[in-house]
Amino acid sequence: MRRGRRWLARFAPAPALDHPDIVFSDRRQAGRRLAGALTGLKAESPIVLALPRGGVPVAFEVAQALAAPLDVALVRKIGAPGHAELGLGAVVDGTPPQVVLNDEIVRLVAPSPAYLEQEKARQIAEIERRRKLYLGDRAPVAPQGRVVIVVDDGIATGGTVKAVLRALAQATPARRVLAVPLAPAESLAALSAEAEEVVCLASPEPFLAVGAHYDDFRQTSDEEVVELLRAATEPGRG
Repeated sequence: MRRGRRWLARFAPAPALDHPDIVFSDRRQAGRRLAGALTGLKAESPIVLALPRGGVPVAFEVAQALAAPLDVALVRKIGAPGHAELGLGAVVDGTPPQVVLNDEIVRLVAPSPAYLEQEKARQIAEIERRRKLYLGDRAPVAPQGRVVIVVDDGIATGGTVKAVLRALAQATPARRVLAVPLAPAESLAALSAEAEEVVCLASPEPFLAVGAHYDDFRQTSDEEVVELLRAATEPGRG
């Protein structure tokens, strides 16, 4: 039985920006504000896991403020046979990689065990390629026994982050903290069972697409991800 399950959404006042739907100026500013809500965790020597690509600039600011190691949580969808957009589940980076299946969809589609194994292997290969691209030969940060803060730039439905949190549970961290700048209230409620703590700065109503609540939501490039992950390992940079 999970000990001490709880969830907490912290709502901080948004800055006064020109457009009423805007909550954050950009991802780095959102990360600095999110870090302010997480300062109490610094004494617990947490790990920060970013969902690439957009979660990396946010997580970088959190990791810098908490003097925490920064890593990425790579996740790949397992599509149904002939319908790749229909997710049977996901493969999440880890040692070893974890498969999180959507049991309802799997029962409906009834893919063969051979298909699932083939897709798992294919997605693991892509995860390894992306990890190599982003981090080179750097080993993943081990989450066992550590407080792990999972960070993204925002949540819409929460399907991807749910897969990451469920896979992370199998790695036996001390505690999982989901931290995001913004998310709809219904998604936060659904995700509260997947983490011991949920920290969210804003839940706009109505909730539009995540990017609609940023003044600058340009796509985060692979090059920016690589640079921020490199900077996170070098003292005095950022």
